[in-house]
Amino acid sequence: MDFDSIRRLSQDEFKKFADLIYSESGIFMKDSKITLLSNRLRRRLQLLELETFAEYFDYINNQRDRSVEIEQLLDVVSTNETYFFRNERHFDALINNCLPEIASKKQDRVLRIWSAGCSTGEEAYTIAICINECLSLFPGWRIEILASDIAHSVLDFAKKGVYSGRRIEKVSKDRLDRYFAKVPDSEILYTVKDNLRKYVSFSRVNLFKDPFPRNIDIIFCRNVMIYFDNLHQRVLVNNFFSSINKETGFLFIGHSETLHSISEDFSYVKIKDAPVYVPNQRLREYKEN
Repeated sequence: MDFDSIRRLSQDEFKKFADLIYSESGIFMKDSKITLLSNRLRRRLQLLELETFAEYFDYINNQRDRSVEIEQLLDVVSTNETYFFRNERHFDALINNCLPEIASKKQDRVLRIWSAGCSTGEEAYTIAICINECLSLFPGWRIEILASDIAHSVLDFAKKGVYSGRRIEKVSKDRLDRYFAKVPDSEILYTVKDNLRKYVSFSRVNLFKDPFPRNIDIIFCRNVMIYFDNLHQRVLVNNFFSSINKETGFLFIGHSETLHSISEDFSYVKIKDAPVYVPNQRLREYKEN
């Protein structure tokens, strides 16, 4: 089937798919996204050898277990690109402030970090680099980095841990040598070494349908809330509050995001010019560095 022969979604078709995506994932698609959604869905139509969007919508709803195809739909819709050390100020704050503070406070000697909406893994592995460079703070500690996303395709990419080009251009040569190995017979591909992989576990998590991990010290959820409406943003942040360690917790969100008018459980603290939030319980004792 010719990719270009599949026309754009009609307004009625767009609304049907947008409502389905919203109900299954909380992702809100504005009307201006009709061309984007059309292009993303065409890939699935081609694979299934379907000729119209109406056929695909019926195909989803006629499955005995439609959850399988829903996962494929969300996979197609939610994929995006990122890179190592994106928004470097966050990682400066992590290394210089957050990790030392947690190391000085925690008694159970377990560091738990969650990269929620990890995409292709660059964020989670960047966090692992930061932790590896602060290991002297955590002698004998168990270190757990949970990296989750709703899309299987990006999780598969992340588990392979092979990167090139723009994805690694902010990784210094020293770090590239320490934490990456060249893929044999390639001059441009680098694979993540075991000294980072050992900290990170990847899993599929739907932020509005699956249970959240508990007692998390640091949550990274950057540039994810922008895909949700105000109602789902409130639900998400409320669940983050239930998930986070109230004595040591930090919540990192994107530079273009805010919790203003979304949550009264977290307070903003500015660390290294990075937007970071802490549970209100510890704001009084928290000293800005």
